[in-house]
Amino acid sequence: MKFTYSAALLLLAALSAASPALAQEFAKPGVPQDPAEPQAAPTNPITVSGSVAVLTDYRLRGVSQSDRDPAVQGALTIAHESGFYVGAFASNLAGWGTFGGSNLELDAIGGFRNTVGSATIDAGLTWYMYPGGADKTDYAEAFAKLSGTAGPMTLLAGVAYAPEQQALGKWYRNGAEAAAGVYSDPGDKEDNLYLWGDGAIAVPNTPLTAKAHIGWSKGNGGLGPNATSAAPTGEYWDWQLGADYAIPHTPLTVNVSWIDTDISRREAAYLQPSFSKGQDGTGSIAGSTVFASLTAAL
Repeated sequence: MKFTYSAALLLLAALSAASPALAQEFAKPGVPQDPAEPQAAPTNPITVSGSVAVLTDYRLRGVSQSDRDPAVQGALTIAHESGFYVGAFASNLAGWGTFGGSNLELDAIGGFRNTVGSATIDAGLTWYMYPGGADKTDYAEAFAKLSGTAGPMTLLAGVAYAPEQQALGKWYRNGAEAAAGVYSDPGDKEDNLYLWGDGAIAVPNTPLTAKAHIGWSKGNGGLGPNATSAAPTGEYWDWQLGADYAIPHTPLTVNVSWIDTDISRREAAYLQPSFSKGQDGTGSIAGSTVFASLTAAL
């Protein structure tokens, strides 16, 4: 499961692609070059980028995946100048986010990114994996993003859709059935939809960037085969407000944000004890929180 996205989400992973530059590598046929003319440096068609981060909480679409405890994450992207890329994302997990066994989330990502005019289009597939977890934990989700800039402002709109899969099914109607280990509808398959928008604006003459996020989930209102759901309560909103501080002369960025959802304790009561810190049936892992992270670009 994944956004703080932060987070994380991270989140949800850092994705990039290089611009085509082959024309700069070769002289025109039959036209001698002036030896005094500066020559363009050869370009590498492959670029590698990545990051490592320490977070106070791993929030995926507003819901804690680390039991409201700190998390360490890493991301790596290998991009070709054509626009195609592959990547990976990893994070530790706890409680609800383990999908019944694993303490690790490992995502494989592939897609295509291209700039058309002033807009950038990014589309691909994320495969969510939970090594060592219970059966039927992994699932695939397609995504598409459109972003652009206007002066110091950057805007992004995205959609992610996971088609019907057992990992997203409504195997338990409530937390009591999950705690008893009694499936009400084993083998059920459900889909999941996530829509979101991000905005960022650089504060002139400072290393600060103000950021905002809002998202809407719609999916399984029960619990999957591992007593979790990609869309707790079936339909809900999440949001994040904060700022990045790029530490001058370093690859480090600090983020401080406020994250929240519109999932009330009353609405989530039927998910207990799964939907709580320590899975003890008290509190909520989707309540408001002050979030902080330190990210190093590699």
